[in-house]
Amino acid sequence: MLKLPTEFINSICNCPGFEEAAFTEAHQTSSPTSIRINPFKSTTLNFNLNTPVPWNKNGFYLEERPNFTYDILFQAGCYYVQEAGSMFIEHALKSCVDFNQTLLAFDVCASPGGKSTLLNSLLNSESALVANEIIKQRSEVLAQNLSKWGTCNVVVTNNDPSSYSDINDVFDIILVDAPCSGSGLFRKQHDAVDEWSLDNVNLCSQRQKRILSDIIRTLKQGGTLVYSTCSYSPSENEDIADWLISEFGLMTIQIPTEKNWGVIETTSEKQKAFGYRFYPDKTKSEGFFCSVFKKPGALDSHHQVRKAKYEAFSIIKPKEKELFTDWIKNLDDHVITKFKDDYLLTNQTTLDFINKFSNLYYKKVGTTIGSLIKNEVIPHHDLAWSIHKSENIQTIECNQEQAIQFLKKELQFIDGNKGWNLMSHKNFGIGWIKHLGSRFNNYLPNEFRILK
Repeated sequence: MLKLPTEFINSICNCPGFEEAAFTEAHQTSSPTSIRINPFKSTTLNFNLNTPVPWNKNGFYLEERPNFTYDILFQAGCYYVQEAGSMFIEHALKSCVDFNQTLLAFDVCASPGGKSTLLNSLLNSESALVANEIIKQRSEVLAQNLSKWGTCNVVVTNNDPSSYSDINDVFDIILVDAPCSGSGLFRKQHDAVDEWSLDNVNLCSQRQKRILSDIIRTLKQGGTLVYSTCSYSPSENEDIADWLISEFGLMTIQIPTEKNWGVIETTSEKQKAFGYRFYPDKTKSEGFFCSVFKKPGALDSHHQVRKAKYEAFSIIKPKEKELFTDWIKNLDDHVITKFKDDYLLTNQTTLDFINKFSNLYYKKVGTTIGSLIKNEVIPHHDLAWSIHKSENIQTIECNQEQAIQFLKKELQFIDGNKGWNLMSHKNFGIGWIKHLGSRFNNYLPNEFRILK
């Protein structure tokens, strides 16, 4: 039986919507499992999707938690496993942002990538997402999950948020899912109970303010800021919302909700900022909080990041671009640039950003197509996952067993034409082999190999 600390209960007992008995009882039940479908890779999944997440059109609850590792469609990036409460960010943004415009979005604390893939799904093809993660190992996970999602209008940076403090008026949308004390995950992660303390809550609050202070200048006039945590503590939620208004003059945004969703709308004590709380006894979700703000002023929808005088990333010449005709569909709709030996597929908004701010450390830029050796394309694993790869690529359609063997790097042989072949399951790429006739080489990166 999970026992919640008395000090924790006392610290949130006056929060709107909190009912101790129901809240405590909910923590003795199992956590719901929910997924969000990738709209760029729509397909029939291997389990029933009879129960939708009410505030997200691509979100669904599962009847039980399957072994996702052995689901090839999960490995191919057809869906993301995400807490239902976190999916509310899509509803919040769609209620106050025009996604028909060309936008530049910034996910500040982005790993492992749930909210980044959600935000990326909302952007049009001319827009771009900058997803940042300060911890190197976590930034690699973030890059992998965004590569699986399949789009080319995204970059991953591996920087402390302070690296952005000198950047002014660039982003139309900023999402700060801030590091927090984690009380909203007690039911799912019992170890988090032992790590919780009021001192840690206060430390997290200070860290949240530092992160917000570092990035707030990057938000355009008229831009939208979403702040969220997986904490119940007011000092990490409503108090931060108060502080954002008093310190930076942001305007609070009220988000429409349905009564049957069970989401609790709150207003902060001083500035009356709107916030949205998720309790496990009222919503089919873990604990979550978010608040949405606008920066005063009119949004300039025509403003783009100005090009730098020196371009670290430049568009390749047309003759060189032609070498990728058989690998990329609608080739003329994209930009191809080069970094060291790798050719990268992206768009102009992304390219302008990375050239203007070349001092940042980039973990991922667009989709890595591959390299060239004597004008032969050597495909990168990113391209296997990409929604932009050509339908003319030689493909080997695998059944479930063959796909698992390939992902374990235990597949002994499979029929195919000589040369590069995309390994595919239900028409979704999972990697590359080079067929040599009597044998083949498996080019699946070791870090993506199934070891279980």
